[in-house]
Amino acid sequence: MRLYHWLVVIIASCGWLFDCMDQRLFVLARESALTELLGSDAARETVKKFGGYATMAMMIGWATGGIFFGMLSDKWGRVKTMVATLLVYSGFTGLSGIARSWEEFIVYRFLVGLGVGGMFGAATTLVAESVPARIRTVALGALQALSATGNILGSLVSYLIPPAQPAFLGQFSGWRVLFFVGILPSLLTIPILLILREPEAWKQARAQARTGASGKQVGSLANLFGHPRWRRHAIVGLLLGVAGMIGLWGIAFFSPELITEALKGEPMEKVNRTRALGTALQDVGAFFGMLTFTTVAALLTRRLAFLCSFSMCLVTVAFVFFSLRTEAHAYWMLPLMGFATLSAFAGYSIYFPELFPTRLRGTGVGFCYNTVRYLAAPAPALLGHLSAWVGSFRYAAVLMCSIYLVGIVALIWAPETKGKPLPED
Repeated sequence: MRLYHWLVVIIASCGWLFDCMDQRLFVLARESALTELLGSDAARETVKKFGGYATMAMMIGWATGGIFFGMLSDKWGRVKTMVATLLVYSGFTGLSGIARSWEEFIVYRFLVGLGVGGMFGAATTLVAESVPARIRTVALGALQALSATGNILGSLVSYLIPPAQPAFLGQFSGWRVLFFVGILPSLLTIPILLILREPEAWKQARAQARTGASGKQVGSLANLFGHPRWRRHAIVGLLLGVAGMIGLWGIAFFSPELITEALKGEPMEKVNRTRALGTALQDVGAFFGMLTFTTVAALLTRRLAFLCSFSMCLVTVAFVFFSLRTEAHAYWMLPLMGFATLSAFAGYSIYFPELFPTRLRGTGVGFCYNTVRYLAAPAPALLGHLSAWVGSFRYAAVLMCSIYLVGIVALIWAPETKGKPLPED
């Protein structure tokens, strides 16, 4: 593997790493942000409800940006699209820190989502098409595993800058400063533009499509769903994505709120410490979960790796939300949940690019990984409403774990791609 291949993997991984850092900053800061923006007299249930709305807005933006930038990466190029998405998500993260109302905050989160959604497809397709086939699985799995470092970084930053602190830097609350930190990833655009180049496979596919002789287009949703093979792959990918995405954003990423509930009545300093360190350990577990998935997918099969992942999620997430009661529990239960819930995401980075031809790869990956967010977007709000209905935040989360059965059933129709070249048509 040449130096350039290493640079592709490292820089693309950094783009997705900082993307995930932004997500974690939001997860840890949304409760403090909305508590201030809604007013100190707002009930806890109201803050949670609007936290669900903010998360839903970001996920809708994520889905929209993923589809749009996925098609753009096929038409415009992987590298240029990475730059555009990076500037969008880092810029609007910074603007989230100056929000003056909950409405403004939610609008900024939607706009952040546009950039967040586009980065994954551009980064994974760039790596898949640039590195040698023999190391593609490991490279894509490493890209996703390193994203856990971004989550860990976000948790550690929140430990240094407590989001609930009323005046961290003079007039700015801690949560506002956290979002200002989210501007820094925009500096990554410099090495992206100076070092990375478009894959030869993409250049050839675009040149062939421009002739118009075959009727095949780049970045076309009509072409994607007009072909029975690619349509089937897209639907299978969508179902696999739904299971992991709703499980993560609708349940597992509410671990900070779970800690707050478990430690109700404890000093705020203890609650903040547990939230920051507990979520960081959750991400450490995620890192090892994604490495484990990559190992199983490389040595055995993609389908078996997904089956093990979703089965583990079904049991582990329910156990954690039902059982976590103390600070000590958080430090060993959350790593288990992180290991389970993020393991499948290594599969998305490995498997989705293997389902589509070069001319539709960005579009297909964007559709599978991001369209599901339209379906997952109501999940955070659903958790809040279900909590009110059953009378328990914990029981609602346990009930929602049944979503993992969707991923298990979808594997019946999933093609096995291990040991096969990237498809073309």
